[in-house]
Amino acid sequence: MKIRNLILTILMITSLSARSQKEIDQTIYQFNVTDLEGADFDFKQLKGKKIMIVNTASKCGLTPQYKKLQALYDKYGDKDFVIIGFPANDFLFQEPGTDEEIAIFCEKNYGVTFPMMSKISVKGKNMHPIYKFLTQESQNGTISSSVSWNFQKYLINSEGRLAKVVSPRTQPDDPSIISWIEN
Repeated sequence: MKIRNLILTILMITSLSARSQKEIDQTIYQFNVTDLEGADFDFKQLKGKKIMIVNTASKCGLTPQYKKLQALYDKYGDKDFVIIGFPANDFLFQEPGTDEEIAIFCEKNYGVTFPMMSKISVKGKNMHPIYKFLTQESQNGTISSSVSWNFQKYLINSEGRLAKVVSPRTQPDDPSIISWIEN
């Protein structure tokens, strides 16, 4: 009887451990989203690249960061680095536009050519699954965080794992970000 209970306990622990490890082994590559033009965007196409994910807004005091984001993309975009923008209207209604209006704004005012996705929610009960992954250690295996404002940056390493969360006020060309991209 004792051996049977021991075997059952071991099997249960192994099963829980495997399930827990599977959750932690999830990467950004599991996600498919929609871009501003309505096309599917599969993160699997970014395997091997470092990724910066940033929630954006067109009527925010930090909106001029688009210029530095674009400069960063121009400099490193052909060096296995990509920026993915996710417009969100979660902070003081600073992204009220439609996907079409956001696309026009980004191109006209900042010449944005890095991939921009369809507007989503990055916090609260309607949080998009990709942001649940980015903000919950149980899903990303690294750290829990909350999106504190527009232009918060999530740095994903070339294996698809969350490497670092960067404050919205930290500029895209900050030496710590440049060092992470280059190393």
